[in-house]
Amino acid sequence: MIAAVPTSQEIEQEARRLEEKGLLEVGGYDETALLRLAERTWRINKLKAIKNAVIPAHVYQRPEILLGIADFTGDSYRLAKLCAEVKADTIVFCGVRFMAETAKILNPEKTVILPAAEAGCSLAESITGEDVRRIRALHPGAPVVTYINTNADVKAESDVIVTSANARKILEKLYQKHKKVIFIPDTLMGQNLARDLNKKLGEEMIIWQGTCIVHDSFEPSWLERYRKEFPGVQVLAHTECSPSLVEMVDFAGGTGDMMRFVENSNAPYYMLITECGLGDLARSRFPDKKFVPMCRLCPYMKSIDLDHVEKALSDPDAACRINVPEDIRLKAKKAIDAMFALA
Repeated sequence: MIAAVPTSQEIEQEARRLEEKGLLEVGGYDETALLRLAERTWRINKLKAIKNAVIPAHVYQRPEILLGIADFTGDSYRLAKLCAEVKADTIVFCGVRFMAETAKILNPEKTVILPAAEAGCSLAESITGEDVRRIRALHPGAPVVTYINTNADVKAESDVIVTSANARKILEKLYQKHKKVIFIPDTLMGQNLARDLNKKLGEEMIIWQGTCIVHDSFEPSWLERYRKEFPGVQVLAHTECSPSLVEMVDFAGGTGDMMRFVENSNAPYYMLITECGLGDLARSRFPDKKFVPMCRLCPYMKSIDLDHVEKALSDPDAACRINVPEDIRLKAKKAIDAMFALA
């Protein structure tokens, strides 16, 4: 497909739109770079309309994707719910593979494209469906509760999917009927949940040894220095961080929870201990609030850029098209539906 060519006036209008969104400050662009960027986002948005496509973007994506071309943004739970409601023919998912798979599970009739085929996830890759079958056999009768950051074959072997935002609520309901629960695959989140629910690891909660390469790298020793340097700072951490760190922060939760905390509080400074994309989005949404940098880049999330998205809309590679075998899709959807019902 031959890309449409914007006029100079259309580029100027698009640049002003991006500036109003906060991209000039968050993305570190000057006026010349912003105009170049505006031409690209204009083309992508035009292609999106032609193809009847929608672009969901996880909050860890690049600022130019979040603010320039995304139709909606959010954490894994919000994106899963919104993808189930879209009317478009094509979903170009700016996230990582397990997220695009979830969109396909919920929208089997739609074309789902992951712009960068290499956009995987260290946590999702730590476990397979065969691993789940083995751990289930060791603990018969215990329901398998699976974090959404997993591939389709793992979801298909699970009883219910959870996100960082609803994991505690769903586990509380399951413990009303079960003495033992299997929680996979994030070991740090599992430890945090076991502590919060007062459950014994290895007895009442069985966990896996997977971690996120972003969140398992934060050191608790850093916090004391930052609290002295920025008096009154509110420190927020993702629940994929280590329990020793989570115990020291002012709030722990998922990305959506962290954004709501910032929105509904008034502190002199905020520190978001998670992937850097959330900080970019927070600065654009709350320009009057001050944020202290404390983040790590996810190489998988950041593997997607505007070039990948434009190609995904115009001429996607076969490796970028998401397909989930129907038997796995139906079983995985049952576990996802259980999440929606319990949450």
